Amino acid sequence: MNKPTFIISGGGTGGHIYPAIAIADELKAQFPAAQIIFVGAKDRMEMQKVPQAGYPIEGLWISGLQRKFDLKNLLLPLKVLSSLWKSYKLLKKYQPVAAIGTGGYASAALLKVAGSIGIPTLIQEQNSYPGITNKILSKTAKRICVAYTGLEKFFPCPKIKITGNPIRKNILQMHSSSIGQEEAKAHFQLKNDRKVLLIIGGSLGARAINKLIAQKQAYFESKNLSVLWQCGKFYYETYKSFGNDQVKVLAFVDRMDMAYAAADYIISRAGASSVSELALVGKPTIFIPSPNVAEDHQTKNAEAIVAENAALLIKEKNIETDFEKQFDSLLESSLLCAEMGQKFKALAKPNATSEIVSEIKKLIES
Repeated sequence: MNKPTFIISGGGTGGHIYPAIAIADELKAQFPAAQIIFVGAKDRMEMQKVPQAGYPIEGLWISGLQRKFDLKNLLLPLKVLSSLWKSYKLLKKYQPVAAIGTGGYASAALLKVAGSIGIPTLIQEQNSYPGITNKILSKTAKRICVAYTGLEKFFPCPKIKITGNPIRKNILQMHSSSIGQEEAKAHFQLKNDRKVLLIIGGSLGARAINKLIAQKQAYFESKNLSVLWQCGKFYYETYKSFGNDQVKVLAFVDRMDMAYAAADYIISRAGASSVSELALVGKPTIFIPSPNVAEDHQTKNAEAIVAENAALLIKEKNIETDFEKQFDSLLESSLLCAEMGQKFKALAKPNATSEIVSEIKKLIES
């Protein structure tokens, strides 16, 4: 197998895209001559993020089902047929030795067709509660790599391999090296005499979290905290005026390794990729899961960590009443912070990507 071709599909959100890119990077490291082709949904963020990572991508005309009544749903059957046909043509054109899916509706057509024509398929499920795409694809997938225990309730047990979630390369490098906190604070032009609260709302931003942080500026100042606030591109114009010497408002954080290194405390959504990265970081964390995701999977992700006493959880509906009490518990106990960080770090799986690629190798060698 001198020049194998692999096709990877997954997208719609960073939570599907970044794991896919991490798998591609590891495949390239182990198969230097390999051709790696991505397949995504036209007009979604993977069409920019994947080429930025150095890989070609083919677009499918596909979108998710709108949960509320929307005339766009009338086009869905046509989009599905179009995507199945284009997936078949792409698979015939590239003749991959394996097809890998990381979730999202873009991967459904490609992995479904690949499995039906005998191409070995592997799916990677990031969440503790799987999405509908991977539930469907699990019937024909040869291997299912997961990050949480208990998924035999949803997937055929013999196919499951617990690997953890792929982690972005620069976060792994931070884990193996060590960026000093003083260096990281300097990167964001934060003074070194204050502890730092890092806010992670996802690439698009989190409205409820942003509203909370805006309301709590006086509280944070009273606690002598600096705030590194990733508000998301949708909300940057609304909140950029809050920026000052000790509050850095950013639409997107390009150097998350620096952000994690700078942080003493973290407030985050509970998307699967974020949870996996934060385990590697091992800092005291409060999860505020998005309630607006399929099957409320972010809450389930967070609950799995809280059950290990490795993080705190605030439901979005309780955000205004519970926040100060929960955050004060961290500020008032360095022992609690240290114990939570240690327990969270113990859940990390830094070798997840290489283990997933090992499973891919087993598939193509069997």
